[in-house]
Amino acid sequence: MIELLSSNLPLLAGFVFVLGLLFGSFYNVVIYRLPTILNREWRGTATEILTEAGCEVNCPDDNTKETFNLVTPRSKCPKCGHKISAFENIPVFSWIFLGGKCRSCKSRISFRYPFVELLTAFTFAVCAWSFGFSWLTVYAILFTSFLIIGSFIDYDHKILPDQLTLPLVWVGLTIYLVIPGELLQSSFAPNLSSAVIGALCGYLVLWSIYWLFKLITGKEGMGHGDFKLLAAIGAFVGVKMLPLVIILSTVTGAVLGILTMIISKKGRDHAIPFGPFLAIAGWITLIWGEPLTQFYLSQLAP
Repeated sequence: MIELLSSNLPLLAGFVFVLGLLFGSFYNVVIYRLPTILNREWRGTATEILTEAGCEVNCPDDNTKETFNLVTPRSKCPKCGHKISAFENIPVFSWIFLGGKCRSCKSRISFRYPFVELLTAFTFAVCAWSFGFSWLTVYAILFTSFLIIGSFIDYDHKILPDQLTLPLVWVGLTIYLVIPGELLQSSFAPNLSSAVIGALCGYLVLWSIYWLFKLITGKEGMGHGDFKLLAAIGAFVGVKMLPLVIILSTVTGAVLGILTMIISKKGRDHAIPFGPFLAIAGWITLIWGEPLTQFYLSQLAP
């Protein structure tokens, strides 16, 4: 099986596509549950600190004593509490078979669930097609996974948890302990120095913009999680590709931001998280950054 996958690129991409559907189903769970898990931890810590300080704490009961993690309890319909069976949890196909509705109460199931599954499958397959049967594909898939989960959490809750961004920085830096520099291709950072400088510059660029904007306007233009996400992207693509990431994220943010305001009919004061745009730009740069850069430079040549 391994020999067949290593010698047949379309088969490898198809195999990874199917894996992406399965992983995408789990990522839906992480996207939904991780913010709740973190919120419970933060509230528990705050309550403990206030109690030790002698303050009276009066928090509403939010079932924090109930076991709630990425595995327990079983997924259920938020409307009627119907527990999702294995048959109802087949990626994409179950949603289609059920007509996008709960099997029990017939309430509508968001299209986002199959969308995340298909997005994960497609991006995984592109990674496999771009890097072949190699460790580069493994790292590209890890990179993609963190970006997908972080983007949807940021879109929903306007937070980029350290539990996602910081591990991604270290994952990016471990590439150079596993893969020799001469085997690195496309837009991966060519060496450890480039990766470390990329991570540092990625963080400091947005950190500087954040403070400059705050000093001028008195408002916060972005969250601190964005600094860490760009640092993680810089660890993967290196300092050379950071300008392309920043340009792509700015253009993507402007275009999609305007479209979102038009479609949702919300004004300019409506906050749109920057994390998803960084993620889109970082992923495009990792996959196609080198040819995009070469094309741009060729247009500048006389």
